[in-house]
Amino acid sequence: MKKRVIILGSTGSVGCNAIDVLTRMGDDWKIVGLAAGSRCDELAEQAERLRPDAVAIVDSNGAAPIEASLTYSPQIFRGEDALVRLIEATPCDCVVNAVVGAGGLAATLRAIELGRRIALANKESLVSAGSLMMPLAARTGAEIIPVDSEHSAIFQALHAGRRADVRRIYLTASGGPFRTWTVEGMDAASPDDALNHPTWKMGPKITIDSATMMNKALEIVEARWLFGLRPDQIDVVVHPESIIHSLVEFRDGSLVAQLGTPDMRTPIQYALTYPERRPCPSEPLDLREIRRLTLEPPDAERFPALRLGHEVAERGGTAGAVLNAANEAAVDLFREGLIRFRDIAALTERILAEHDFKPSPTLDDLLAADRLARQEVTRCTTC
Repeated sequence: MKKRVIILGSTGSVGCNAIDVLTRMGDDWKIVGLAAGSRCDELAEQAERLRPDAVAIVDSNGAAPIEASLTYSPQIFRGEDALVRLIEATPCDCVVNAVVGAGGLAATLRAIELGRRIALANKESLVSAGSLMMPLAARTGAEIIPVDSEHSAIFQALHAGRRADVRRIYLTASGGPFRTWTVEGMDAASPDDALNHPTWKMGPKITIDSATMMNKALEIVEARWLFGLRPDQIDVVVHPESIIHSLVEFRDGSLVAQLGTPDMRTPIQYALTYPERRPCPSEPLDLREIRRLTLEPPDAERFPALRLGHEVAERGGTAGAVLNAANEAAVDLFREGLIRFRDIAALTERILAEHDFKPSPTLDDLLAADRLARQEVTRCTTC
């Protein structure tokens, strides 16, 4: 039987890479659903080319243009709950969640409730609601396979030993475009500077997160939930070549690393086909061409966001939802030219410190914390 796949966030960087992987894997795979936030023209082009059974668009105004431009009649969902309704109505074997931001949380939870395999690129889901997601997955039998290159590397390296024998993991960080910049230079950095990533091609939000290293803060929290680790077992090391995607250290001192070219198609395909491995369109790594592999500690003064990741992983509760939401709101303000680059981490830290912390939140508590954090970021920039 064909393996049926839904791609959420199909018009973004990870979504487009997922389509590329799936269209190369042969007739035993079928894309049955596509979803986007607002890029209706791109979504319509994808739907016309791939002919999925269903299409979803969060922006209600985009549904009519999609319908008018298609030469076939898929089921079309529109509105804020379009992603959830797409998952509920479309039988599938795997959901690729490539939505950027907390908007992917409801869809992740619904896919878990239905016991689906989730190829998860939407790290914000685990950061905000890992305490709810992982126990729910254990009850329903849903598989959560990470698509982030770092967590995919950890997922793969963990197969080298027993989970009880893990001493620590190392998440590698490229260092982003500001790895060698001074604090003064970073204060004056423009959005274009922050979007000039040296090794990875990603969407704007995650590229700016890489520049602040907030992406590593989020990944620390994600790893805590995904792999059931203590916060003190999670470390970060800067690796500008982006060839070592992460490492696992076992208690006998062995370090197991996953290496490869910086191409998201490799972890996407692995999440889809696990435990099987297939030939991948990514360019193979030529070890003869590698001249050096640099590993260095991160600079906590220039990248204070890292400290927030460890703090939130330790606290749990509503802290993850607030960290993620405040950062998303601050990144938006920076892209609009309303705050400086280093204000992103500073604002996020302030909102995190001042929020009404709840140690054992419900989903409603997490959603409320998310909403209030965004409001507070806006308020702090206008008062």
